[in-house]
Amino acid sequence: MQTDLLQEARRQAEICNACRYCEGYCSVFPALHAERAFSDGDLTQLANLCHNCRGCYYACQYTAPHEFDLNLPQALADVRQDSWEDLAFPQAAGRAFQKNGVLIALATVVGFALLFWAARSLASQGGEGFYAVLSHNAMVAIFLPAFLFPLVSIGISLRRYWRHVGAQPLKPAHLAQAFRQAANMKNLKGGHGDGCNFEDEDRFTHARRAVHQAVMYGFLLCFASTSVATVMHYALHMPAPYGLLSLPKILGLSGGLLLVAGCFEMIRLKLRSDRNLGASGAFGGEIAFIGLLGFVGLSGLVLYALGQTALMPPLLALHLGAVLAFFLLTPFTKMAHGFYRLAALAADAQR
Repeated sequence: MQTDLLQEARRQAEICNACRYCEGYCSVFPALHAERAFSDGDLTQLANLCHNCRGCYYACQYTAPHEFDLNLPQALADVRQDSWEDLAFPQAAGRAFQKNGVLIALATVVGFALLFWAARSLASQGGEGFYAVLSHNAMVAIFLPAFLFPLVSIGISLRRYWRHVGAQPLKPAHLAQAFRQAANMKNLKGGHGDGCNFEDEDRFTHARRAVHQAVMYGFLLCFASTSVATVMHYALHMPAPYGLLSLPKILGLSGGLLLVAGCFEMIRLKLRSDRNLGASGAFGGEIAFIGLLGFVGLSGLVLYALGQTALMPPLLALHLGAVLAFFLLTPFTKMAHGFYRLAALAADAQR
């Protein structure tokens, strides 16, 4: 990891530890105040506990023009971003995609191109619905490796993280506490429960917490839709296509709507926020990935609406191409922060 980023975060953490004005604002400060000296692993853990709500920055009396020049949200964001790149597997992919929106866009285009090629070369003969364009076996052959690779990659990365921060063997109670905090976005409620001032110094709001929940639960509903359809296909011998009131469609539609609305609002909030309080140089990569995730949801909804028309084949290729790019890029983009955040909360539960 970059020594200069860690040194600056250490300097600021030591000042915050002496001041303690922000005690109780979020999970970062109890963990910070429990230490007297900060190893590289301690700083990485603090950085991944931080949700970048920025309340501590606006409350701080030592920000510029004070000579201490504290900007803890940015210092921790830089360490956090660097940790995702350094701990990624393979590391080169993490460094390429984390901050580079152009590479994310190119990877998406490649994903689209592969699906268009697959639709032409592996076209189904006599299948119904989507399987008339791409057979079920072809879809499995394409997406099973694309689903398993991110799981392996993230698993290796989290193992590296756990060792780096010096966490103890994981207990179910600690993991359960981490899931509870992640489910209700506890650390985005703000120090006094009024929300965070991510958009504006003087405006406290729960908007950022709400859009994070919309994206998270929208994604989980879409994943549940695919999982239910898989069970119906293999265990119940009920292959697609499914009706509008079927469980896969209900889960997928509600998840897609939440995903699109959450991603759109998240981009709007980021555009209104102060970029100097986030990770240096990561803004383009974050916007590109949120846009990709939103496009996955939007293309799915359009496919639902126009799935019985002549536009279905190209729409299917676009949607599956976006899904393919999303899965392959998950370990190396902003999406990885959810896994690291959960690991950080579980490690913090041991404290």
